Amino acid sequence: MKIKMIEGKQQLQKLFICFMMYAVLGWCYEVILETFIYKWGFTNRGVLFGPYCPVYGVGALAFLLCLNGLMRKKDVKWLNIVKPVLIFIGCMTIATVIELIASYILEFFTGAWPWQTYADYKYNFQARIALSTSLRFGLGGTLFLYIVQPFYNWILSKPKEKTINIIAVTLLIVVGADCVYTFLIK
Repeated sequence: MKIKMIEGKQQLQKLFICFMMYAVLGWCYEVILETFIYKWGFTNRGVLFGPYCPVYGVGALAFLLCLNGLMRKKDVKWLNIVKPVLIFIGCMTIATVIELIASYILEFFTGAWPWQTYADYKYNFQARIALSTSLRFGLGGTLFLYIVQPFYNWILSKPKEKTINIIAVTLLIVVGADCVYTFLIK
């Protein structure tokens, strides 16, 4: 029983580290898009002080939790042919729902949400979600599940348990302090 609890704790810590890696990766994606593609100049694209967008971490974990079973299926030949399309549609749907919910949460707590520029897109809903970004999230999620997550799994298989504990606790303290600063002090 104790072994299973340790394995569960270790898995939870690794999921939290993945959450943070994807939050940072999402922040980098947003900053690169805004600074170099749209050439609007640099701004911190996150709602927190640090270089991370938690909504990307939430999306990544949702992809893992919702689509991992489909990703693991190998025994049905016809499924292997359509699986990337199903993964794409699943990622697109999950990310769009998360983005919509996040916009309402951010509006409630801060009065706005960072992606109100969606009003400029032809197909959008209340500037909260847009077809163009949903398609990008579907593509990004598919690449994430097929390429990035296997790489992260490999990286996270290397450190010892104690190292994983230290990394997870350190990240939790940093994000906790950032939340206190952003939502209570600032």
